[in-house]
Amino acid sequence: MSEYTVEFVGTGEKIQVSDKQTILKACIEEGIAQEYSCRVGMCLACSAKIVSGEVTQPAARGLTEEEAEEYALTCMARPKSDLKLDRGKYPPSIETETEATRDAAAADDD
Repeated sequence: MSEYTVEFVGTGEKIQVSDKQTILKACIEEGIAQEYSCRVGMCLACSAKIVSGEVTQPAARGLTEEEAEEYALTCMARPKSDLKLDRGKYPPSIETETEATRDAAAADDD
């Protein structure tokens, strides 16, 4: 088992995270306010842009393969190296989903 430093840019917060534990679980244990909702890799609420480092997140179904290289879903992601994450940054697919939901709601109003 290895431990890595996860730093959240812009906040000065750093935590140690085991490669056997999710980043979200470590945040909760350390009292760091990390946004989340579903905890199963679908809703993207816990998304963070990977500034540097690597994660493994095979169960992050809410991300495309390309997005999974640039974004971590902290509820699923486990560190593979020291990391710098920018919390509250969402992948492009969430914007597409939001637009589609808004367009569908507008169509229902017609």
